[in-house]
Amino acid sequence: MKTLYLAGGCFWGTQAFFDQFPGVLHTEVGYANGYVKDPTYQEVKSQKTGHAETVRVAFDETKMSVSELLDAYFMVIDPLSVNRQGHDEGTQYRTGIYYEDDSLLNEIKARYEEEERKAGRKLAVELLPLSCFYRAEEYHQDYLVKNPGGYCHIPQDMLHLAGGDS
Repeated sequence: MKTLYLAGGCFWGTQAFFDQFPGVLHTEVGYANGYVKDPTYQEVKSQKTGHAETVRVAFDETKMSVSELLDAYFMVIDPLSVNRQGHDEGTQYRTGIYYEDDSLLNEIKARYEEEERKAGRKLAVELLPLSCFYRAEEYHQDYLVKNPGGYCHIPQDMLHLAGGDS
C-alpha cells in the first residue's frame, strides 16, 4: 500500500471521485500543510491556518500506479488555477500533491512535468513533502455519499457514488 495526499479544491468531491477506483483502498479527508495544529473546518475556512482541503489516498500500487492515480487527479482539477476550483475560492482550495514516501518522487515529478508540458507553462499545483495532515470532522467524511445532492466542483458524470470503500 502507498499513500499520496491530494488537494483538489473542495475535498468532498475529490474523495468521492477517488473512491470509485478499484486500486484505491481507502480515502480520508482532512487539512494538510498548514501551520495550525489540529485545525477545525471553521478555522481552515478563515484562511488563517495555511491548510489545504486534502484527501489522503491509500492505494494498491499493483492495481493503480502513482502515474495512473495522478492521471485521474489531473482529470478533475484545473492545474493552472490559483486558490480556486469550481466556485470554491480561497487558499484552502489550492491544489497540491503531497507525499511522505520519497521513493514515489521520481514518478510524481515525471507525471507533473508531463502535465506542465501539456499546459505550456508552470502549474499552480504545489508539489511538496507532507508537513502535516489532520483528519477533518466526521461530517466531512464521505460527505457526498451521505448528502448525494451536495455541492461538488467535479462534474456529476465523473462521480459514481455507489460503491466507494473509504
